[in-house]
Parts: sequence; structure tokens; C-alpha cells
Amino acid sequence: MVVISYKMIRQYGKVDKHSLEALDTWFQIVEKSNWSNFNEVRRIFNSVDAVGNDLYVFNVRGNHIRVIVRILFSVRTVYIKFIGNHKEYDKVRIDQL
Repeated sequence: MVVISYKMIRQYGKVDKHSLEALDTWFQIVEKSNWSNFNEVRRIFNSVDAVGNDLYVFNVRGNHIRVIVRILFSVRTVYIKFIGNHKEYDKVRIDQL
């Protein structure tokens, strides 16, 4: 998959250095994947949730970090829309991503 954009991971890693390794691992797994549907995503990340409008929420670093992405399976592209902890995630309006 093509993942856009690693820059968000670097930026979040500056804020929370403890999460950078887990986010890098997540990124590498996603980048090497070739998903064609949500079920294939679920086989690798069993805690991922579909929240509508092609948006998916991943729990990273033992459920300490949430990553919201938009996956366009037809063009093999994953857009990172949000990275944050649970408190930050609770403030996100999914319908505005």
C-alpha cells in the first residue's frame, strides 16, 4: 500500500518519543501490505475498526495510540488523517476528516 504521509508519524514522534517505534512498525506493515478489502486488513490488525466513509481506526502501541486513516482499496492508498492518544482521539470529529 502507498501510505500518505509519513510526515505525520515523524511529527507525532517528536511529541511522544515512546510511540515512534510502534508507529514505525505499523507503517512498515501497512506499506508492505496489499489489501483489497477490510477483511484483509482485519487479518493483520484484528483490533482495527471501520467507522464509515472509508475511515478506519487502528490501535497502536498496546492501544495507547489511535491512528485514523482513509483507505482507498481500489488505488492501494492509505491516507493518515489523525494520530493521537485516547484523550486526543475523543475530541476528533470523524465526520470532519
